[in-house]
Amino acid sequence: MRILVVGGGVLGTMHAWQAVERGHEVVQLEREPEARGASVRNFGLVWVGGRASGPELATARRARVLWERIGERVPGAGFRPNGSLTVVRTEAELAVARQVAAGAEAADRGFKLLDAAETRELNPALRGDFLGALWCDRDGAVEPRVAQPALRAALEATGRYTWLPGREVRELTGDGVADDRGERHTGDLVVFCTGAWLGGLVRELAGPIPVRRVRLQMAQTEPLGEPLTTSVADADSFRYYPAYRGEALDALNAGQPQGEVAARHAMQLLMVQRLDGSLTVGDTHEYDEPFGFDVDEDPYDHLAEVAGALLGRPLPRIRRRWAGVYAQATDPARIAHRARIAENAVLVTGPGGRGMTCSPAIAEDTAEELGL
Repeated sequence: MRILVVGGGVLGTMHAWQAVERGHEVVQLEREPEARGASVRNFGLVWVGGRASGPELATARRARVLWERIGERVPGAGFRPNGSLTVVRTEAELAVARQVAAGAEAADRGFKLLDAAETRELNPALRGDFLGALWCDRDGAVEPRVAQPALRAALEATGRYTWLPGREVRELTGDGVADDRGERHTGDLVVFCTGAWLGGLVRELAGPIPVRRVRLQMAQTEPLGEPLTTSVADADSFRYYPAYRGEALDALNAGQPQGEVAARHAMQLLMVQRLDGSLTVGDTHEYDEPFGFDVDEDPYDHLAEVAGALLGRPLPRIRRRWAGVYAQATDPARIAHRARIAENAVLVTGPGGRGMTCSPAIAEDTAEELGL
């Protein structure tokens, strides 16, 4: 088959990858010169441990295996199985870590509770004052700014893939699509992976869909000057990921509520080292549109304070700040929104903050569902 993929982000690129792997010819169209949305404005986390029990966890675990296989074939994607540490600083936070580390799914999630000495042994850059950490050996990381170009280069080497940037698709035809240059592209199937771009042609074809947009703020620092051997989270992450729900989390929320800035911006600390030694830090969550066009400084002050407390020294100077918007299915039971929108077209969007983690498995599920 000849398949047209509309959207150059990680979800679209993984659909292209699956199609080429299965012997099909792919043309991928992107309205920007390069993907500029949530696929490059994220941590690059392959985040398995915190996922909801059931299909979401199973999808994340499968995606983690797929990412490792892809990383072996495409070293430029920067995949590394670095794991994560969610660091705890109070007894209430420690109780949450202890509960999930003793839970029935702890082995599936790769959880282990570490004391402070074990935490520092695993990640010597963490020299702050803390009680321990929840270790997850299933988590990993990729390089979001370079992963997609590296994947495309590997696809182009097959001779069955074409990348067409700077083309906004304006029309779905009976045998393909037409772009804003007036050019027509023929194909047997069109897969729309347009991320948070839910207006225009997507709205015309799909109408209202059960997907919302979420805005976040993040930053990148100067190089740390030493390896941060794992991804790092603070205990506010317990409040935002479904894996940690339970009596201990209820007690944490009741007895140790978030500070004013963290609560107002729905924050957690996530910190990942890039291959150049810099740190990506974040993040905030904003759910009510219209979103602001600027970024607030208070969250960055909070992130610097929390990260510095874990590192035991000031966070390196922030050199880049940005906001991003991703699409999230409103039904928490759905990994993504996937729907047939025409006889020859399907829309796949709304993985939310799971996009970088789960995109290989989401694309695999699409291919299986469509019989590719």
